[in-house]
Formats: sequence, structure tokens, C-alpha cells
Amino acid sequence: MGAAVALTGTPGTGKSAVGRLLGRSLRVIEVTDLAHHLGAARGRGRNVEVDLGKLVRAARKDRTLEGYDVVVGHLAHFLPVSGVAVLRCHPIELRRRLGRARRGTPAERQANLVCEATDLILSEARATGRPVFEIDTTHRSVAEVAAEVRRWIRRGGPPRWGTVGWLADPRVTAHLLDRPR
Repeated sequence: MGAAVALTGTPGTGKSAVGRLLGRSLRVIEVTDLAHHLGAARGRGRNVEVDLGKLVRAARKDRTLEGYDVVVGHLAHFLPVSGVAVLRCHPIELRRRLGRARRGTPAERQANLVCEATDLILSEARATGRPVFEIDTTHRSVAEVAAEVRRWIRRGGPPRWGTVGWLADPRVTAHLLDRPR
């Protein structure tokens, strides 16, 4: 594909795990590490605040991304990349993953579930005008997903999106109406 591609998705879809596996054969950088490198981040660990506008401007000017194959993070699709791989996960499974990992507050987990159910990241990625490749990670291993992303990066190919939709599932609709727990 040439320039770096974004590996993005709602928190809990598997971006970091897939990125770590891709890092064995490709040059990978996390958005937060890039933001620190370019002076567009504050904080460390899970409490990093990224100035997205500053990061995008710096990435365009600095051209740091030219040294990488993949940039990983839920903001990666906003960066100057050649394509976007959007990881998706069924919202019920996503709620389980986030709860098991104790990621975020109940309200934050519910917000992530709503974002996934309503295709927010996919819509943002499509709005960039770059090729988008959507991958459902539900009930798939990290290795399977990483292999699919790697194939897409190496071979290119047509964009593929719109194959994943959660709102027709009545269980998802019920969860969207739940109070955070």
C-alpha cells in the first residue's frame, strides 16, 4: 500500500493486540507514542490526552509516518494515512471484553458500546475519503485478524465496508437502552 495505514476501531475491538502481532513483521506505532514524539500529548499510560489537531499538523509536516507501515489507535484514521482498517466487534461481546478488562467507567463502556453499535468509527473513517477495510473481530483470534490486516496491507485491494451491522440485533437495541452498569 505504500504509506502507513491506520488500524482503528472502538476501544475493545482488538487494535492494540493486533498491532502488537503485526509489529513482528511490520513497522508499527501507537497513536499515543506518535503524539508524544511530535509533542501533541500530555500524560502517560492510559491517561494520555492527545491534541488531535496538533498531532495531524505535526504528522503532515514531520512526515514521521513515512517510516511506519501501521499506526494503531482509535484516532489513527484522522492522520495522513493511505488507508484505514477498522476493527469491529459485536457490542455484546465488546461490553464483555471491556468489563473483563475493567476498562473505563460503566458510563464510558456504555458510550463505547453505543459508538460501536452506531458505526461511529467506520463513519469517521469513510469521511476521510481514504480506502476503508472493515474487519469483524467478534469470535476471532488476534492471529486471524492480524493475518487479514497484513494481507490487506501487502496486497491492497478494493475497499470493503458495510458488511458489519449491529442495529438489527434486538439484543443490541436492548443494550443501547440499558443504564450503564
